[in-house]
Amino acid sequence: MAEQKKKGFFQRLFGGGDKPAPVPAPEPSVAEELEADIVLDEVVEAAPLVLPPDQEIALEEAMHEAGLLITPDAPPAPPEPPAEPEPTVEDELVADIILDDIVEAAPLVLPPDQEIALEEAMHEAGELVTPEAPPAPPEPPAEPEPSVEDELVADIILDDIVEAAPLVLPPDQEIALEEALHEAGQTIEGPPTDTGSEPPAGPPEATPAYIEEVEEQQAPEPAPVLPVPVPAAPAEPPKKQNWLQRLASGLKRSSDQLTGSIAAVFTKKKLDQAMLDDLEDILIQSDFGVDMATDVTEALRRDRFDRDISSDEVRDVLATEIVKVLEPVAQPLLIDAGTKPYVILMVGVNGTGKTTTIGKLASLYGAQGKRVMLAAGDTFRAAAIEQLQVWGERTGAPVVTKPAGSDASGLAYEAVERAKAEGADILIIDTAGRLQNRDELMSELEKIIRVIKKVEPSAPHATLLTLDATTGQNALNQVEIFGKRAGVTGLVMTKLDGTARGGILVAIARKFALPVHFIGVGEGVDNLEAFAARDFAAAIARTAE
Repeated sequence: MAEQKKKGFFQRLFGGGDKPAPVPAPEPSVAEELEADIVLDEVVEAAPLVLPPDQEIALEEAMHEAGLLITPDAPPAPPEPPAEPEPTVEDELVADIILDDIVEAAPLVLPPDQEIALEEAMHEAGELVTPEAPPAPPEPPAEPEPSVEDELVADIILDDIVEAAPLVLPPDQEIALEEALHEAGQTIEGPPTDTGSEPPAGPPEATPAYIEEVEEQQAPEPAPVLPVPVPAAPAEPPKKQNWLQRLASGLKRSSDQLTGSIAAVFTKKKLDQAMLDDLEDILIQSDFGVDMATDVTEALRRDRFDRDISSDEVRDVLATEIVKVLEPVAQPLLIDAGTKPYVILMVGVNGTGKTTTIGKLASLYGAQGKRVMLAAGDTFRAAAIEQLQVWGERTGAPVVTKPAGSDASGLAYEAVERAKAEGADILIIDTAGRLQNRDELMSELEKIIRVIKKVEPSAPHATLLTLDATTGQNALNQVEIFGKRAGVTGLVMTKLDGTARGGILVAIARKFALPVHFIGVGEGVDNLEAFAARDFAAAIARTAE
């Protein structure tokens, strides 16, 4: 009996095989048969493979190419078709796209056991395809790194969202989220679980202490308990200074410079000529004039030369000499009660304080019970008219006025007639400020005086020249010219508080011997007072302390 040949792979897999044997294929080697048997046994033992016809053909071809399949009953191979031309790159791209579409439309679905056997076979053949694995999607373009500002804004928005609607997840999703955050280096805290022990400490915003602190901060503050006001004792009004105190205060700048310079020269040494010369320079610089300076130094030479002398003794001598000069001219302005109206004409250069002095005189005489009338004769300045009207309202004195630019002599005429008609005791007439070196202006002043005399021949009964102490030696020239052209009968020295050279009054008195009726040391209505020689000397030489 002839030896029966061993059945092939597909004969044992699918059965059958009684057909006539085809032309025998070349005998495989022993190694190939052993390898094929091992593969075949493993596949068959795992799960017999049952494939559709088309897939079975594809599998046989793949295993045949791998040298693992010998089919004795396979029909003879058809003649090889002519070689196809090599596909171009474009053809391959098109074929890949079509293949991808086909696979996506109808993927290969196999039972699990057959799918595993197919994968193992194709893996051994070097061609492994996972039918149901979708192609990996292309990687998205890398997003730009967010800036610090973007991260801050995102954190703020995220915090607002979490506070508005806290995230509540099912337990399984919450566990997955915690694991993902833990891998990313972050954590998320869920609601505390009741473990029978004290709950873990939550965020500070959830602690009772924090809540109490916030409630205390938001609670309205209690109304402060205001202490019962204790009525304060009425402050004592400042004591009013007497005239000597006000005079000393007004002459402080002059006395400070004068006494300071004297103290620097006389320091308890014997009086010599050099010291006398220094004293003479000090007095001249203070506007006492050369004659007054000579009188003081001669008095010291006569009584104290070559003897020890102090600055206090020098100041005493100076005060004595000042009194000698000023006492004869310190005359009050006497108002003749039998003359109504008593006409006072005020003259002077611009800025010496004529209008302010008129207001102070109106207040002074009004306080004495006299009926005072004012005349705004400075028609060149509208402000002067308004200023005098204000003083009239303060003192209760009527004011005779005309529009700015009117004839000043005509206004003076009307003022005298009205004062006589109304029975005024005193009529004070203001005039425009004028420079003593302007002849035409001085002529206008002379015209005013002539017109006044037409109404009242004895008027003006007093012509007062106001002098600004700050003008220094120029005041001497003013007294000389106004005295000649306007017939000045007395002086009013103003602004002694604004200069350190108050000695000019002594120089004027020594040269012209005109009566000094009033001095002013401030803007206040009570800072005009009748001139007293001893008070002035004591204040400027500082011997009243």
